[in-house]
Amino acid sequence: MKATTLKDVYVDELKDLYNAEQQLIKALPKMAKAATSEDLRQGFEEHLEQTKGHARRLEEIFQALGESSKGKKCKGMEGIVAEGAEVLSEDYEGAAMDAAIISAAQRVEHYEIAAYGSVHAYATILGETEAANSLEQTLNEEKETDQKLTDLSESINEEANQISERDTAEEEERPKHRTAKAGGSR
Repeated sequence: MKATTLKDVYVDELKDLYNAEQQLIKALPKMAKAATSEDLRQGFEEHLEQTKGHARRLEEIFQALGESSKGKKCKGMEGIVAEGAEVLSEDYEGAAMDAAIISAAQRVEHYEIAAYGSVHAYATILGETEAANSLEQTLNEEKETDQKLTDLSESINEEANQISERDTAEEEERPKHRTAKAGGSR
């Protein structure tokens, strides 16, 4: 049967989001472990608990709709999570690693903000008031997480830049080794 109604789109998008949240539940502990900033690590741990709550809200929406949450793989999130895993495998250290992790995490948040904004709009149009309220709550939490990441990035990016500038200055101050000329002097 072809999916032809807004409700069909809504349910399909909810399934996509549910799978995205499941992928994040697996990815967030890895990001927390790789973070060197205690504030960033704590933020990921808190967001993991929040993400579990987002998945529970979606399960409640599926139950109210009489639909299964299964059946859809979120390829968008899969790609974003894969890029995040790449970041974790890089040779970045300290604040540079944290800056890279924040960038990857904000890609996740922006994807979720777009997705939750859409399903919230669908729920509102479809008269699914409870679901719309729940989705709006999640949307607001995703926006808050994105803002927290932005706030953290300001100090972390500055720290990473200062380390980079210091390393560059130290490199420039090192004496250059000269090689002896062939034949010597007379």
